[in-house]
Amino acid sequence: MSKNTLTRANLAEAVYQKVGLSRNESAAYVEEVLGEIADRLAGGESVKISSFGSLQVRQKSGRVGRNPKTGEEVPIEPRKVLVFRASHVLKDKINNGVREG
Repeated sequence: MSKNTLTRANLAEAVYQKVGLSRNESAAYVEEVLGEIADRLAGGESVKISSFGSLQVRQKSGRVGRNPKTGEEVPIEPRKVLVFRASHVLKDKINNGVREG
């Protein structure tokens, strides 16, 4: 795992440091929030987090793909994919307020 990866443990520690709950309570709250997000997505709902972005599940149709090594055609089954769309606030923060254009 990369040193720059944010984990559940990191989130729980941040809640512990900033809110002052116990470490166990902080971890439980992080789990509760992540579980609620996952449950809503699994139920077909979109999740919007103000100033952060939105998550939604999209249905992709089946199609014929191609194995890049052999060129053989391979059927790709219909499936659901998770899509994240960052808010403008998050995009601006990532780009330090610098816009391309």
